[in-house]
Amino acid sequence: MTETPVPPPGSPEAAGQEARDRLAAVRTEVAKAVVGQDAAVSGLLVALLCGGHVLMEGVPGVAKTLLVRTLAAALSVDARRVQFTPDLMPGDITGSMVIDSTRGELSFREGPVFTNLLLADEINRTPPKTQSALLEAMEEGQVSVDGVSRQLPRPFLVAATQNPVEYEGTYPLPEAQLDRFLLKVVMPVPEREAELEIVRRHAAGFDPRDVAAAGVRPVAGADDIAAGRAAVGRVQVSPEVAGYVVDIARATRSSPSLSLGVSPRGATALLRSARAWAWLTGRDFVTPDDVKALAHATLVHRLGLRPEAELEGVDVGEVLASALGSVPVPR
Repeated sequence: MTETPVPPPGSPEAAGQEARDRLAAVRTEVAKAVVGQDAAVSGLLVALLCGGHVLMEGVPGVAKTLLVRTLAAALSVDARRVQFTPDLMPGDITGSMVIDSTRGELSFREGPVFTNLLLADEINRTPPKTQSALLEAMEEGQVSVDGVSRQLPRPFLVAATQNPVEYEGTYPLPEAQLDRFLLKVVMPVPEREAELEIVRRHAAGFDPRDVAAAGVRPVAGADDIAAGRAAVGRVQVSPEVAGYVVDIARATRSSPSLSLGVSPRGATALLRSARAWAWLTGRDFVTPDDVKALAHATLVHRLGLRPEAELEGVDVGEVLASALGSVPVPR
């Protein structure tokens, strides 16, 4: 049996291996406060490694806010939360120019977007003008105010939430903004055993506002994320796997149930997320199984159903599964 070679100390490969071990430890720390949301944790880690953003969907009370706060604590990075409301203005997110009373001149006051992990809570409750204030930040890692571009801290991740059961008073995200999210992660109500564990923890005195008391400690940092991103960039993609990704995207465009298929940006997003997942699971090459594992979270929010398909109650996830099934898997 051939042993995996140990990378020399100080090499990029060694730094990547250390980063992977520390990011694996992050899962353990998050589990001290959050129960039954492993897929969401994986999605956030993949997005961090890809420099992407996550749309989190789930009913109230499934630990969306707690997850982001706990992840930030385990990664030793800053996190902020913005509650999106109908009267929220773009400057409330990006920051604005204010008069400095001591100097009698305008100065820039940073908004909550100047952080590492931004929880955009119920993003679909604010009008499109305010929603679009995040577009430049998500795409360029900067905000422009009064003609001046200001860089955001790194890493920078937007975790936006939306409630799937309440639509009154909401503003659905336009396709252009949905396409900016690398992943859509659905946070379900936990299974019975996981919910029972949650109740036990609360009965024992767990306070979701104090994750440090739950024993969550920083086990990784921004340097580990940077090293992980560099390592993900070295993950090999064969021509066959690249072709598989493209064929999946093209299959969605020819589906009779869809008015909007996966764009080339969506195809590249699937490849990026599959590379990150391959690296997290300990490989330096992407397999078709990596692509299939990330396909739903990466692509489902980029698809648009035809009106007649919506009236018939067609599920967009089932359409995506059908498109996946129609594409031959490379061997």
